[in-house]
Amino acid sequence: MAHSLLDKLERRDATVGVVGLGYVGLPLVLAFAKAGFRLVGFDIDERKPKALKEGRSYIHHIPASEVEELVATRRFDATTDYSRIADCDAIVVCVPTPLTKAREPDMSFIVDTCEAIAPHLKPDRLVVLESTTYPGTTLEVMNPILEKSGLKVGHDLFTAFSPEREDPGNQRFRTVQVPKVVGADDEVARSAAEALYRSAFERVVPVSSTRAAELTKLTENIFRSVNIALANEMKMLCDRMGIDVWEVIDAAATKPFGFMPFYPGPGLGGHCIPIDPFYLTWKAREYQFSTRFIELAGEINTGMPHYVVMRLIDALNDRGQALKGARVLVLGLAYKRDIDDVRESPAFEVIELLESKGAIVDYHDPYVPRTHKMRRHDLGLESVALTPETLARYEAVVIVTDHSNVDYAEVVRHAKLVIDSRNATRQVTVGRERIVKA
Repeated sequence: MAHSLLDKLERRDATVGVVGLGYVGLPLVLAFAKAGFRLVGFDIDERKPKALKEGRSYIHHIPASEVEELVATRRFDATTDYSRIADCDAIVVCVPTPLTKAREPDMSFIVDTCEAIAPHLKPDRLVVLESTTYPGTTLEVMNPILEKSGLKVGHDLFTAFSPEREDPGNQRFRTVQVPKVVGADDEVARSAAEALYRSAFERVVPVSSTRAAELTKLTENIFRSVNIALANEMKMLCDRMGIDVWEVIDAAATKPFGFMPFYPGPGLGGHCIPIDPFYLTWKAREYQFSTRFIELAGEINTGMPHYVVMRLIDALNDRGQALKGARVLVLGLAYKRDIDDVRESPAFEVIELLESKGAIVDYHDPYVPRTHKMRRHDLGLESVALTPETLARYEAVVIVTDHSNVDYAEVVRHAKLVIDSRNATRQVTVGRERIVKA
């Protein structure tokens, strides 16, 4: 049976199911469709299958034209009906892996998904987990649930782990251009997973086990978290010393070896970097190991929204004003520039901190017209228009996300005070006395 599965994948005669049609799953569907596979997309949010079948995109950086092309192939369907798993030869799981309120791994989405697909699995199937998680999740969490189907992993059911490496809005690297790491715990599963991804991706990088693949993704993002924490700590020190940290980093980056620039900000956002370090620190405790360096980086990064707010309080105080009762405009809600992804965005915490201290807060984001209820936030706000009249109404504007389609010279010209946490105003020459770097 293993040879039959491998043959189907290599001939691209297999049906691939993708569970979770968000920022990871939808680009993966598009990549596999272009490779020639039949596709079934699954999501518990019925609005997503409906939108896709109508040829609409709900992710800003994925054009509707790509979704229309996908539908036109007639090799794609989207559904909330998990019984359709029975039609799939390979199933790829791309569901969220957030943190609990205690900052511990929340496995509920993986568990619920595995329990939903297990009753519909047939022999000779491949199941790949892509959700970022701690080493051992495939072996310890996913496999036992899938075996409730009566199929035995490694015999008539094959599992692998391949970490997602999506970077929403990245114009330099398309999904298929990013090397795909694949790990499995037996040769058949590894060969099948390699065959699946090799059909769509330009390069596949096999590793020896699912645990190695799981740790690969954590290592990538912890590397970024630690270096961003260093940049953030340098920013706070530079503020004390009256030195421009961005000037320092840009100058250091001219060294052609031994230095890689990372830049400070108001905190970390996205589904990976703010979360992944805590997955590893949690798992490390099982081995009586303290990841002090990683935890320190996490503490610095999670404290940055507080630092931005304190810089605003100090700037208002210098002008004889209080934060309580002040009108504040937060500029940018997405976690990074030029996308509509607000997952774990530090803007939410900045807004909530400001409101808790009595400020009256609005926001503007050209990609996020209104907020929706999230696991930890429910602001109930709509984006306000960015006009000279609007800017003049606020005691301060706080730049949290530096979208490239915002005219920051105009912002500085009409705002009374600008708190810039992204160095978005670096090219502005008029009104610099109203700018405070944060």
